[in-house]
Amino acid sequence: MPNMTDYEDTRRSFRLDVPERFNAAADVVDRRAATEPSKLALRMVSPDGRTADDYTFADLQDRSNRMGRVLADKGVTKGDRVFLMLPRVIGWYDTLLGTIKLGAIPMPGTKQLKAKDIAYRINKAGASVAITDPAGAAVVDAIRGECPTLQTTIVIGGQADGWIDGDDARIAASSDPLPQDVTASSDPMLIYFTSGTTGNPKMVLHTQASYGIGHQITARFWQDLGPEDIFWGVSDTGWAKAAWSKLFGQWALGATVMAWNAQGKPDFEQMLQMIVDHDVTVFCAPPTIYRNFVTRDLSGYDFARLRHCLAAGEALNPETFNAWKAATGTEIHDGYGQTESVNLLANYPCMPIKPGALGKPTPGFDVAVVDTEGNPLDPGNQGQIAVRVKPRRPIGLFVEYWQDPAATADAHLGDWYLTGDRAHVDEDGYFWFVSRNDDVIISAGYRIGPFEVESVIMEHPAVQETACIGVPDPERGEVVKAFIVLAPGYAGSDALATEIQDYVKTNTAPYKFPRQVEFIEELPKTVSGKVRRVDLRTR
Repeated sequence: MPNMTDYEDTRRSFRLDVPERFNAAADVVDRRAATEPSKLALRMVSPDGRTADDYTFADLQDRSNRMGRVLADKGVTKGDRVFLMLPRVIGWYDTLLGTIKLGAIPMPGTKQLKAKDIAYRINKAGASVAITDPAGAAVVDAIRGECPTLQTTIVIGGQADGWIDGDDARIAASSDPLPQDVTASSDPMLIYFTSGTTGNPKMVLHTQASYGIGHQITARFWQDLGPEDIFWGVSDTGWAKAAWSKLFGQWALGATVMAWNAQGKPDFEQMLQMIVDHDVTVFCAPPTIYRNFVTRDLSGYDFARLRHCLAAGEALNPETFNAWKAATGTEIHDGYGQTESVNLLANYPCMPIKPGALGKPTPGFDVAVVDTEGNPLDPGNQGQIAVRVKPRRPIGLFVEYWQDPAATADAHLGDWYLTGDRAHVDEDGYFWFVSRNDDVIISAGYRIGPFEVESVIMEHPAVQETACIGVPDPERGEVVKAFIVLAPGYAGSDALATEIQDYVKTNTAPYKFPRQVEFIEELPKTVSGKVRRVDLRTR
């Protein structure tokens, strides 16, 4: 039976219990370890997808206590920022949980980050610690002299000159419990960096409660998890989706989390076989993954254990929904939220799905489509998706864009937090995504700020001006397209386009590179000199 059987009744009665003192690692993982030490918490699948290492809640408690001791011995204390860049390995869990237990603030980053990206994050947050693998250590070393706050560097999964061997240090450390009652529910817990349209990434600050407790909404109602489930959420450790699918909410409900230590482009046949081989009961992935799945022959896979499927991160087209249901017997329950929030809108097992719709507001949130003055709109009218924050800010919503009061203020209007996404609501209360309200590009689930791409392209000597937009793509939803005005003495060619694309891949995270390049004589601009992206989209 689903966790929610009556949507309206649950919306009326649901409340989250938020104690004054709370720590998302100690009060989730360690509490489970105290009552169910042998319960399977984490299944780490090998790169080939065939074997797995299983970890109980007692294992995670022990490993995170030891890593916490390593950090504490190096002077890491409550409030310190810790840059964390690791792939899907057990060491990521050790360090993230150990950091949170101390009350320090992890800043996860994707392994695709380049030196420039890393330096920006460390300096913007004033991070004193960097934890990464040997490949990441080489990148950090290249910019270490540019990061005056960086004091401690720890390498996981190998060695690096001048770096602490985190694996050896953890094994040698004590597993005794760390100091308890370190954090209040309102204390900072986690910082994610999110893309913007006109500047560098912003720091999204979450508290121990907003993600540590708030994600119970995500796991309970949309993901519909329980103690017997094995949940696989496809996500990189550097994105907020990892917090949605690999951490707090799932374990609060006693479910097992599965993670796959794979690098590079996904092998879709391998992923399908892993759902079968590892007894996955609940699966979540971006629609891009499902679109690739349904192009294959699915008749040879036994999906008998798979009972619930989810999608998020980009629009889910009805054709993919119908093809997956026909092949597997399971419907894809689309959901919506942001780095700034837990699950806000979802299709739930207890109600009919409208393929392509984002669903209805989650229990605990008042979500509406509002106009430019913050007035809720009637069904059928387009506006911005907004979350009510007055008279009380809901548990599960970020605190602020840290150290950026202007951006925080811009994201609020009257009683509402504005998501930046446009939608309309139908007569039945289902939300339907229309577009971003700004120019952020959503490509295969990645959120890409055009400014981040443009700033790198502008460093190439052949470029005089550039502007980037998102253009439709059948596989990725959108891809980045760069319009480029060349500097004097340069002529547009396929070779130069490839050179610029490679330059972007080398100097920032590769997922941002423009898959399309068009050379033009001049960029369309307003009388005040701002680029008119709307004109570029009509070309």
